[in-house]
Amino acid sequence: MGFLDSVVGRSFRDEQIGRVVVFTGDRRHRGYVVKSESDELKIRSFLKMFYFAHFSILLLGMMLANAWSTFFANLHEFGSPAQHILRTIGIYLGIYSVVVGIPYFLLWRSYKKALSGFVSVRDEVSVSGTGPGRQPWLALAGLTVLLLAGLMLFYLVRAK
Repeated sequence: MGFLDSVVGRSFRDEQIGRVVVFTGDRRHRGYVVKSESDELKIRSFLKMFYFAHFSILLLGMMLANAWSTFFANLHEFGSPAQHILRTIGIYLGIYSVVVGIPYFLLWRSYKKALSGFVSVRDEVSVSGTGPGRQPWLALAGLTVLLLAGLMLFYLVRAK
């Protein structure tokens, strides 16, 4: 649970006004003042449930799409290894977009509806800067995507 606590902890900040919560997917530089400790605990538990469902959908969807794409790719002979890799990736992305896309869309819609139950518009404040530690994660995600794309390109183009 330490991982979920650290992810949820990034949504809370100490500002001059007091304790402020900034929800993921909301407008930039907008937060809400948390009035009491009990309100903060309710918001924390809601965010833990959301992030647990979020990570579960992504992880289980990835594993399911990987298993199904491998199964379907092994049913048919795709020719050269490069064609096999490209078609397997295409099958994976198609299955992943359906298996993860629909449940994640429904989760995101219910998340956005539930936010209004925890805060009121009167408690809206402008927050300073960006959240703690957001920039390094963005850079790490970009480097990971570039590395994976480079490896895929290397295996597709290498001499046979």
